[in-house]
Amino acid sequence: MRSKLVATLAGVSTLALYSSLAVGSKYNFPEPQSIIARETYDQHIALLWICLAIFIAVFGVMFYSILKHRKSVGHKAANFHHSTTAEVVWTIIPCIILVVMALPATKTVIAMKDTSGPDITIKATGYQWMWGYDYLQGEGEGISFYSKLSTPRAQIENKEPKGENYLLEVDNRVVVPVGKKVRVIITANDVLHAWSVPALGVKQDAIPGFIRDTWFTADNPGIYRGQCSELCGKDHGYMPIVVEVMAANDYAQWVAAQTKSATIKTSMHIENK
Repeated sequence: MRSKLVATLAGVSTLALYSSLAVGSKYNFPEPQSIIARETYDQHIALLWICLAIFIAVFGVMFYSILKHRKSVGHKAANFHHSTTAEVVWTIIPCIILVVMALPATKTVIAMKDTSGPDITIKATGYQWMWGYDYLQGEGEGISFYSKLSTPRAQIENKEPKGENYLLEVDNRVVVPVGKKVRVIITANDVLHAWSVPALGVKQDAIPGFIRDTWFTADNPGIYRGQCSELCGKDHGYMPIVVEVMAANDYAQWVAAQTKSATIKTSMHIENK
């Protein structure tokens, strides 16, 4: 009995250690960088633990029954009868588990939909196969650009070694300030796409003729990557999304540089006419 207890504790300790290290694993969710991403990640881990507990309980009882009540040690098949109490118990317990799981999930889903009061509004339009961005409100209003895959063709054709961010780098990044609520209005120009940045807790379908929206507030400066998450054609895998989160001063400088560049391009266009 003591050896079984030690083995059980060792297993639980191993699982706890694994779960603490999993945050940095390439096989797990990326480290959360927004309140929604953090809630989603925490609930994901909690549900896995609940599923693990159910798994251990069910299979533990099953294997115990198989080993301790097998025919070779003298047991005979039992003749079970209907039990209203048993049916009530195994109906109520799953219902309680589902409610416990659903309450925090519902709270997070409602928070995901609350796009009111944004500091910045950006329109993201999916194309085959790139993204177009228009800053509609807040600091940076009026900035527009397209964002395309910048991975060299030679890497895609296996003529050069793969880069660090293979198929996840773009020529123009979405730039936002840290700590500000960013609303993203999402649509598509041709077929279904999806705008997804897991570290920011964002994933929203882009549907032609429809406007969907989502939001995020980045906790820390950094570069966060995602991809189109709705199969959209032969170059679906070549539609990365890169969001660069900057400190307030750096973001103001970026806005000034983008505004100046747009002014120069407009002047040159008028002169050419």
